[in-house]
Amino acid sequence: MAKTSGKIVYITIAILLGTILSAWGWGNEDPQLDKSSTTEKLESLPRVDEANRKVVTIYEFRSSVPEISAAAATDMFTTALIKSGTFAVAERERLNQGVALEKQLNAQGQTTGTVAQSQLIGAQYIFEGTVSEANAQAGKTGVAGVFKGLGIEKSGEKATIGIDVRVVSAATGQVLDSVNVRKPIKSGGFSVSGIGAFAQKLTNKNLNGADVNVGHEGREGVDEALRACIEEAVYQLVKRYGKA
Repeated sequence: MAKTSGKIVYITIAILLGTILSAWGWGNEDPQLDKSSTTEKLESLPRVDEANRKVVTIYEFRSSVPEISAAAATDMFTTALIKSGTFAVAERERLNQGVALEKQLNAQGQTTGTVAQSQLIGAQYIFEGTVSEANAQAGKTGVAGVFKGLGIEKSGEKATIGIDVRVVSAATGQVLDSVNVRKPIKSGGFSVSGIGAFAQKLTNKNLNGADVNVGHEGREGVDEALRACIEEAVYQLVKRYGKA
């Protein structure tokens, strides 16, 4: 009977820890709209009437960081420009895959309308972006302790990511301005060991050596941090160049 009650205590503690871990983010979550602070800043900007929006474009981000795709960064930047509700964004990166192909089909008489006869809209500003840094380990911390056989360890690391955006006049090619944004990428975790020994000392019951260790590691996604940098950069560009 003593063994049974001891095991019940041990199982109860393990279930309790599992419940806490689930509450901290383990498990499935439904998809939802991005409601990050930088997204909310962009969406809170006053909408500019479409007729008064300055036409801008970006050809492609450059990335000096192997784990970051230049194409993905370009898409994020385009999305952020549109989110701002300030600029009219002219497609340039995939021109041959979309607009130019459609014009060609129209010129050949394969589609209706007169899009082949229309000129592409010209951009006033060209944005040139670079993922300039991603320091993999800017700092590291750790804390550990033992209480009645229960070992607890907490650790954390902090990396950084940064982008540079230049504003180029499409008319003259002159670099008019630049914006650079940096953001820390936090990661951390914890581990708990000796749960069985702790339960045994707590209840004064023999658990026959039963034990369990629990650990969890979490890290902010690089893409999430990159999007935050891009959205902050676009917010600053709106402040400087968004007015008609």
